[in-house]
Amino acid sequence: MARIVKRTATGPLKLDPGAEPKWICMCGLSRNQPFCDGSHKKAAEAEGAGKLYWYDQQGACHEVADSFPGMRSA
Repeated sequence: MARIVKRTATGPLKLDPGAEPKWICMCGLSRNQPFCDGSHKKAAEAEGAGKLYWYDQQGACHEVADSFPGMRSA
């Protein structure tokens, strides 16, 4: 199913459940869900504030040029 995700986090969430910390993906781009694989770093370089983007299967960033009236954010 296709979906548009509004990414507001710019980095992962660190959890310390034991001897080794775990990093949980908060941007939605990690290929190792639910764990972070560093994809947010590439997104931070490519994205501009206040714009909407989508990512293809290869991880390439594409800006959405259209507006979406009536769309709500969570």
